[in-house]
Amino acid sequence: MAKPEIEFCDPEVNFQWRPVEGSVPGIYEKILSRDPETGNYTRLLKFLPGVRTSEVLVHDFWEEVIILKGELVDLGKDETYGEGFYACRPPGMKHGPYFVPRGCITFEIRYYK
Repeated sequence: MAKPEIEFCDPEVNFQWRPVEGSVPGIYEKILSRDPETGNYTRLLKFLPGVRTSEVLVHDFWEEVIILKGELVDLGKDETYGEGFYACRPPGMKHGPYFVPRGCITFEIRYYK
């Protein structure tokens, strides 16, 4: 089974925020679509103001992210990324840890090749 067919809808109404399992407090996700066979999914990710992560992240999947609201500070690279910034991360690419001074919402697509 692939990701479900979804016509335009309001994510604020049709999907619920839930804490991201295994993450630090203050990070929430809305899964917009998921393929249960491949593990591929699309989500909104919300960081509350003041969230700070402590780990460098490395994934075994592709990840594409665009910042919709707010900003992320990559503490490892000492760089700040704001609204409209985009990342395409292949498996194995290191990123983070992050500090989120004023909150942030991202749109993210994760997929395995």
